[in-house]
Amino acid sequence: MLTQRQLFLQHNAQTSPEPLMLEFVRAKGIYIYDAQNKKHIDLIAGIGVSNVGHCHPAVVKAIQDQAETYMHLMVYGEYVQTPQVNFAKALADILPESLSCTYFLNSGTEAVEGAMKLAKRYTGRKGFIACKNAYHGSTQGAESLMESDFYSSGYGPFLPHVSFIEHNNVDDLEKITSEIAAVFIEPIQGEAGIRVADLNYMKALRAKCTETGTLLIFDEIQSGFGRSGKMFAFQHYNVVPDVLLLAKGIGGGMPIGAFISSLEIMSVLSHTPILGHMTTFGGHPVCCAAGLATLRTLVDDLIVDEVEEKGQLFKQLLQHPAIKEIRGKGLMLAIEFENFEINKKIIDACILDGVLSDWFLHCSNSMRIAPPLIITKEEIKEACKTILKNINLVAG
Repeated sequence: MLTQRQLFLQHNAQTSPEPLMLEFVRAKGIYIYDAQNKKHIDLIAGIGVSNVGHCHPAVVKAIQDQAETYMHLMVYGEYVQTPQVNFAKALADILPESLSCTYFLNSGTEAVEGAMKLAKRYTGRKGFIACKNAYHGSTQGAESLMESDFYSSGYGPFLPHVSFIEHNNVDDLEKITSEIAAVFIEPIQGEAGIRVADLNYMKALRAKCTETGTLLIFDEIQSGFGRSGKMFAFQHYNVVPDVLLLAKGIGGGMPIGAFISSLEIMSVLSHTPILGHMTTFGGHPVCCAAGLATLRTLVDDLIVDEVEEKGQLFKQLLQHPAIKEIRGKGLMLAIEFENFEINKKIIDACILDGVLSDWFLHCSNSMRIAPPLIITKEEIKEACKTILKNINLVAG
């Protein structure tokens, strides 16, 4: 009989020539267990997804209760479905007044696609600006916002009228003109290796978009829902976007994304023509129920309040001559080494030693540290001890 690994290679589409081939059978809290019941500390949380940990009891109960009530009823936006309404209202309650209207979808990439259409429709313009080394998704529209040819090679042509600026470069903001529909930007760049925008840059960006009538769209698909030490990364800057993109951590492990704006801006999708944006499974009742449980857990258990301190503990403990730099905010960190070869050897050694990490699409010499936000200080110490042990083994 074929093993699960053999079946995986035969019947699951592959995304790389050499997948990690790690076979896990269950997960709980910050731990993932393999087929031999060995537990691994998860330091990447499914790339920023499991913010409240794997299989959080409140999220699991919400999923079970909603699955027994109803699941799919109708395409998004036609029926009044309680899980969608309650989650949208809960988001509005913790966001600025200008971000009060939510469109739920299935993923972050879909949130980007929806926001691109929204920006064109609302402004009547065609142009977009995104940052170099950004990552906004893998569909044709979202990938048009990625400047790198490495990941897009062979899949073009992509959308025209897209130009790129350097993250944190104020001089580049002159490229934002009255012909640009929207600027897409991550306040904290994820796949660039955790690059944090500075305050003056963010304020200048907001001012330039306001001056030119350009929509400012913050991609917080990785940085949202507490990961940066605040519920949303834009709160570090006191700068409010016109459109906010969320996904990953908002579903507690379930697939859900969202783009959020004002009722005025979002209303353009409803007319001339009607059904300006459609999705069958977006805002799935079970996913929305999981999202609301995740949000309530983050707020009620004061989880976000401890994130900055936990991030600082990682920075304090991970001191080694082989570490060139540690960047980031909260529990969204990058540990930089000399090159990819050293980083990969350390990551592989840590995986064998029961600590899961990886690198970044546009920054392969840096290790990702983005554990579930519920990780304890003792668990952080344990993880750092393992990382340092393997840095010594690999880099001396």
